[in-house]
Amino acid sequence: MTKHSLDTPQFYLTAPQPCPYIEGQQERKVFTHLVGDNAPQVNDMLTHGGFRRSQNIAYRPACESCRACVSTRVQVDQFSPSKNLKRIATRNKDLIGEAISPEPNTEQYSLFRSYLDARHWDGGMVDMTSLDYAMMVEDTHVNTRLIQYRRRGPDSGITGKGEGPLIAVALTDILGNGLSMVYSFFDPVESARSLGSFMILDHIERARSMGLPYVYLGYWVEGSEKMEYKSRFQPLEHLGINGWNVKSD
Repeated sequence: MTKHSLDTPQFYLTAPQPCPYIEGQQERKVFTHLVGDNAPQVNDMLTHGGFRRSQNIAYRPACESCRACVSTRVQVDQFSPSKNLKRIATRNKDLIGEAISPEPNTEQYSLFRSYLDARHWDGGMVDMTSLDYAMMVEDTHVNTRLIQYRRRGPDSGITGKGEGPLIAVALTDILGNGLSMVYSFFDPVESARSLGSFMILDHIERARSMGLPYVYLGYWVEGSEKMEYKSRFQPLEHLGINGWNVKSD
């Protein structure tokens, strides 16, 4: 069995495979394992350097002929919502998010399956079983939370909990300098709510209340309709060869 150092991460390179964002391109990733007591610190450092987390793996694109995938993060203190985003926030005032430990359950998986079948039926995650989902949520050595969104009840202002069925879920890492949105999904029947954007707005407010300066949104690819929503959240920093810099919409 291969042993991984708990102090010094070892990096590996994947074989080329078809790119999910740009037709005709091949993608490769560099990755390392997030294990041991140092995993939270390593995850912080790598996220700041443009890596993303999936279970106990941190990865980033390492394509030979393409640099289209750009790491992005929102400047929390400088963020000011557009009129459209304000409407989305108002539209979802009846929802409240509760942060819980990363423990999967059947209600989450049912919502996850509905989301995949409706929105990503041709994606690489569509065949995920309940066990696969459980691994995605609980296989973590870093500070991770699930944010579960439900409708507000009469006692939500006191308990911080909603009532009724799950509307949306976000898997989120808490870093030293921000929140990193690892994965999110929602009820496709509620698509008129723009729940993907709402969860980002909610995370910005959560980061603000925690005194954290950034919300990491993962990769943005110019021209990709799937990722265009990220450009709404200004000022949005992009990671380039000279570090993190704001790129205007």
